[in-house]
Amino acid sequence: MSQSDSFIDEVSEEVRNDRLFRRFRRYGWIGALAIILVVGGSAWNEYRKATNETEARRLGDAVLGALAIEDAAARAAVLADISSDDAAAAAVVRLVVAGAQADAGDVQAADTSLAELAAAANVPNVYRDLARLKRLTLAGTGMSAAERIAIVEALSGPGAPFRTLAQEQRALIHIEAGENDAALALYRDLLSDAETTGQLAGRARQMIVILGGDLDAG
Repeated sequence: MSQSDSFIDEVSEEVRNDRLFRRFRRYGWIGALAIILVVGGSAWNEYRKATNETEARRLGDAVLGALAIEDAAARAAVLADISSDDAAAAAVVRLVVAGAQADAGDVQAADTSLAELAAAANVPNVYRDLARLKRLTLAGTGMSAAERIAIVEALSGPGAPFRTLAQEQRALIHIEAGENDAALALYRDLLSDAETTGQLAGRARQMIVILGGDLDAG
């Protein structure tokens, strides 16, 4: 290699290094920022996970402590004071509150708690539907048959999580109205429904027998 070729290579190398350095000065902050974002994001996720676990533990301890109270009225009062910023967790607590209120004999308070939960727009639908279903099973609320049927209709749509349980409640409404044939038809439908659980199927068979129906019919 001639001295001129060597000189050209050295100059070319210096030019490349200079360009690389200038590019790093110009764009290197992007890489640094990316590293900061990755590290910072990981740290934030760990912090959020730890915070969520701490909050879940606090909420669980508070609920368990309240459930240990023997007096139902006192238990309901303590549960009602438990709060959470998480909509799903708050909904679960509200369901437990309604149960304690019903145990204490305050059916109207329980129904009000469930109605408020069912109407809460920020609560996941599954909890709202469960609140509606529990309103149907809560005896002594004074709800009319029309009101109950409206709730059943809302819970009976395709893919609804409590569709079969709502159908059971519809059958009970028919029985109260003296429409035993309609109730029997619903119970038989439940027995042939793939989503019917074993316990629900057992209740359906019992009701068919009580209503004087034939388990083998249909």
